[in-house]
Amino acid sequence: MKKLEWQRAVVKVGSSLIAPSDNQCSAKYLAHIAQFITDSRKLGKEVILVSSGSVAAGRGKIAHNHRPSIAEKQAMAAIGQMEMMSNWAKLFASDCAQILLTSDDLHDRTRYVNIKNTLRELLKNHIIPIVNENDTVAINELKVGDNDNLAAYTALVSEADTLIICTDIDGLYNADPRKNADASLMPLVTSIDQSIFDLAGGAGTSSGTGGMYTKIQAAKKCVSSGIQTLIVNGRDEEVFTTLAKGELAGTSFTPLESNHSARGNWLKYTLKPKGTIRVDQGAAEALLENGASLLPPGIVSTTKKFESGDAVNISYKKKVIAKGLVLYSAAELSQIKGLNSSDIEDTLGYTLGEVVVHRDDLVLL
Repeated sequence: MKKLEWQRAVVKVGSSLIAPSDNQCSAKYLAHIAQFITDSRKLGKEVILVSSGSVAAGRGKIAHNHRPSIAEKQAMAAIGQMEMMSNWAKLFASDCAQILLTSDDLHDRTRYVNIKNTLRELLKNHIIPIVNENDTVAINELKVGDNDNLAAYTALVSEADTLIICTDIDGLYNADPRKNADASLMPLVTSIDQSIFDLAGGAGTSSGTGGMYTKIQAAKKCVSSGIQTLIVNGRDEEVFTTLAKGELAGTSFTPLESNHSARGNWLKYTLKPKGTIRVDQGAAEALLENGASLLPPGIVSTTKKFESGDAVNISYKKKVIAKGLVLYSAAELSQIKGLNSSDIEDTLGYTLGEVVVHRDDLVLL
């Protein structure tokens, strides 16, 4: 395998490493990770840390039943965030900054750009950004849900070239090593298809919200944008000695060549579609072959009640071919679908523009 090279990495550390006892922070598995980050920064590399574990870190401070309520978990997170940041601060001989995000922050273009700018300034000033989901306020509708995918989004917004996911297993196996003694580690994955997802199980530990499945989801997001992704055993100090030499001890997912801009990555991977616009053959060909905007004449129908400015899927013959930001609501499109752009104002009494989805706000899938 060729030498592992990187300049800007997102390092994701899971709850099972932050709080192995599931009720308080521990430095047991973090010292060698912190040393790897410190040594890498001394070589001029840039590192963003995505740290899970706030709920697990604060679990022992809040009285609760076997299944804590949302309010109890948010209180645990409020306490755990302080303990987790204090724990990391003790391990680094440099300044750290805390960035708490919700899914809503990533879906809003202005906030997305602000996150990007903040990360850039922190790195420029040699400060270690530590990112976590804002579990103290996030409700289910606003949650990314797991820090594997949050790490992938962080890698995208920061334009990192590498994502390193530190977990409590050596990497991706061709079978569940906890159940199959003959399971073997897969050091290299060149393509992520359904067979790779089929190898993943559920959540690995009680303290974590993600298992191998979410790690593969994160890897797919990243490699599709040209970001190499590694899954390594964060409990094994020797892993980081090996990584420091430019060698891999774990699973590496080969990045693809990506032509997407930062805005394209935001559209493709971060925004959740609120509905679907179905188009005819002419519109599909114009989008796929000519890079055109979507116009009213090519629209056949819409699904769900999306509003102007929402993200929507664009489909042809039941296949999603693109995603973009729509200028008109579903109710408005029901009136102007199939019409020429020049007829929009006569039909609605106003116009928001001649196009339904502009090509600058559209990414092909």
